[in-house]
Amino acid sequence: MSFHNSTAAVASSFIDAYTGTDFSSLSWLEQQWVAWYVWVGNPIIATGLMSFLMHELVYFGRCVPWIIIDSMPYFRKWKLQAGKVPSAAEQWECTKQVLFTHFTVELPLIWLFHPTAEGLGMHTYHVPFPTVKTMIPQLLFFFVFEDFFHFCAHQALHIGPLYKHIHKIHHKYSAPFGLAAEYAHPAEVFILGAGTICGPLLACFFTQLHIVTVYLWITLRLFQAIDAHSGYDFPWSLHNIIPFWSGAEHHDFHHMAFVNNYSTSFRWWDRICGTDKKYQEYRAKIQASKNAMKNASKEQVKAMEAKLMAEVEAEGIRAEKAAEVGKVE
Repeated sequence: MSFHNSTAAVASSFIDAYTGTDFSSLSWLEQQWVAWYVWVGNPIIATGLMSFLMHELVYFGRCVPWIIIDSMPYFRKWKLQAGKVPSAAEQWECTKQVLFTHFTVELPLIWLFHPTAEGLGMHTYHVPFPTVKTMIPQLLFFFVFEDFFHFCAHQALHIGPLYKHIHKIHHKYSAPFGLAAEYAHPAEVFILGAGTICGPLLACFFTQLHIVTVYLWITLRLFQAIDAHSGYDFPWSLHNIIPFWSGAEHHDFHHMAFVNNYSTSFRWWDRICGTDKKYQEYRAKIQASKNAMKNASKEQVKAMEAKLMAEVEAEGIRAEKAAEVGKVE
């Protein structure tokens, strides 16, 4: 059988998968979903292409607002490290590295994930979509699983050769910005990315999973990672609403001090394991100094905060040097 005939046979067989489907009962989005898969004719190609494009659009689409915010002085009052605003050159350098890892690491992972997950029973081209009631517990599991995985793997990446040869790239910016969420060594993208995809793979063993749920998970995870690296803490930031949420205020300290706050979405593992002690001490110093300076000017308060930040960053530089030779801080 020729390649053309083989491809035509796959497409014809795939279209037959929708035989008996009541299209009038489907939502507009579900109908477009079917149309996409029928148009491509090959579920592996259709899913792989859609998945990678979705990842790129969500990642860079979410970064654009932060790039705009970084260019507007008005927002500096909410910037955690106000004196460190990324330049256009830094943003472009970061973008190039991110694109490199996206095409060399994430593209193959994304492409291979879906046939693997399908082999474990995940639905892709199937309609109708799962209900919200079905998706919410799965999404919660993905968040909790990834957070614990990241907490453990992230600490390992701070030790000796793993830090010096892999994780050091991500710590180039002591004041992170949105685009830097996936600014990392390809090996780190692979290691920490495992926490994102292994949750859905595990879920396939215990429940019926649809790739639409995975897409929603990836979207939320990218928003979380980009926002955590944004460098801004607004009054409406999620951690001010959900106390155990991590957010930029929590993760920014990790980049500034090098140590503490290893988790991604939640604060509980750092609190339980004591890997937020220096962070808690720093926040306590900031609050105590503000209480003692109630009648001080805004400039004096800013100077105080800058002094404490400089002290923490100096400690972080020492901690980073210790990590490169295998000493644990």
